Amino acid sequence: MFDTVMDAVQGFGVSTTHYLQTNYEDAQGLFLWVSWAADLRNTFFIFFPLWFHLRASVGIKLIWVAVIGDWLNLVFKWILFGERPYWWVHEAAFYTKTVAPHIEQYPMTCETGPGSPSGHAMGAAGVYYTLVTSILAIVTSKKKHSSKKSSNKAWYLKAFLWTVFWGVQVCVCLSRVFIAAHFPHQVIAGVITGMIVAEAFNRIQWIYSASMKKYFYTTLFLTSFAVGFYLLLKALGVDLLWTLEKAQKWCVRAEWVHLDSTPFASLLRNMGTLFGLGLGLHSPLYTETKKSSSTLVKAGCIVSSLLLLHLFDSFKPPTHTAALFYLLSFCKSATVPLVTVSIIPYCVNSALSLQNKKSL
Repeated sequence: MFDTVMDAVQGFGVSTTHYLQTNYEDAQGLFLWVSWAADLRNTFFIFFPLWFHLRASVGIKLIWVAVIGDWLNLVFKWILFGERPYWWVHEAAFYTKTVAPHIEQYPMTCETGPGSPSGHAMGAAGVYYTLVTSILAIVTSKKKHSSKKSSNKAWYLKAFLWTVFWGVQVCVCLSRVFIAAHFPHQVIAGVITGMIVAEAFNRIQWIYSASMKKYFYTTLFLTSFAVGFYLLLKALGVDLLWTLEKAQKWCVRAEWVHLDSTPFASLLRNMGTLFGLGLGLHSPLYTETKKSSSTLVKAGCIVSSLLLLHLFDSFKPPTHTAALFYLLSFCKSATVPLVTVSIIPYCVNSALSLQNKKSL
């Protein structure tokens, strides 16, 4: 009964993908760009450095929401065994009596992990929900004793931000369905779970004052739990890498099957980011520079961070050895928040101080 229902749901999903690819072929470039923009990598390389230097608490919360959300996404995927349209359409018994719709594939289609819930949809929902609620909280805190006119402006801002939020979610969901990476029910599940994670962190305060020991033990626990869960299921005869074989079998181009989309690559990338944030926040360099709040320093830190991280992102760990790839992915991810939080602000402050001394 359950298999019949899921076949019908996934059959509807494949038909939806076929409809979008057939009728909105001209929007292919837009859909591919949306999928690229919704990747959590852009949260770590763009949103985090931007917001951390504008308001550190928002930047910190963004990292926690992104990391914990993606970690939960990994665990859910291992439990739910979600198929992906681009391989399901070739193997499903659902099409034994009919001709399966033709589904196009794109460079971003052939992800190697299970499909449910959608990581892109979950990440985008969590990150944008955090941004919207944080901006509204900042505006509300500044207008507690506001006039009726100011209250109307706040209402318009709220309506605008939530419209943007839902517009982004619809675009991300349509994009993931269009490229045949996900079924519609998987992206909807991703949006709901992402919002729940973000709302949970709106109510958690200890992350802003967490010690280095807490960062270390949190990273260790999350990594150990995921690896232990993987080993337990493997001991029970469950092959959690079953999707990698399907991706390699059904992806039309071998170079589109990327190792960095495997579950362990995602795990170590996120754990590296969280650990690097802890290192940065408890670095002597950050302690020395966090008191500086001038607009010039913030602008210098934002521009320097975005430029340097853009260059740093061009470094791709070699994929010929899995262990080396995972190790370098962890180190690369840890470097991003460490550089953003401590090294760049220290360098910018030092450069501006030196400039001021010369001008005197």
